[in-house]
Amino acid sequence: MAIEVRIPTILRQYTDGQKAVEGSGDTLAELFADLETRHTGIHARIVDDGKLRRFVNVYLNDEDVRFVDGINTKLSDGDTVTILPAVAGGMA
Repeated sequence: MAIEVRIPTILRQYTDGQKAVEGSGDTLAELFADLETRHTGIHARIVDDGKLRRFVNVYLNDEDVRFVDGINTKLSDGDTVTILPAVAGGMA
C-alpha cells in the first residue's frame, strides 16, 4: 500500500530534502513507524508518547486527523498525508 507523505520544510532534514516521501501502514501510527525505518528521527518530531505532538497538524486527504481518529486514523492505498507544523504568532 503506497501512501504519499508531504513533508514540511522544517522536517526535510530527515528526508534528505525531499518534499514528499512514500510510506505504508494501515493507520497513521503504522505509517509514521514505517517512515522512521528510512528517515531516522522523523517519528520523534511527529509523535510523542503514542500521540500526535501538540504543535504538529496532520491531514489525511485534506481532513484534519484530530477530528477523525488521531494517530489511529485508518489509511487506504493512494491516500495523501500532509504534515504541517502549527503556526503561532501575531502582532504584539
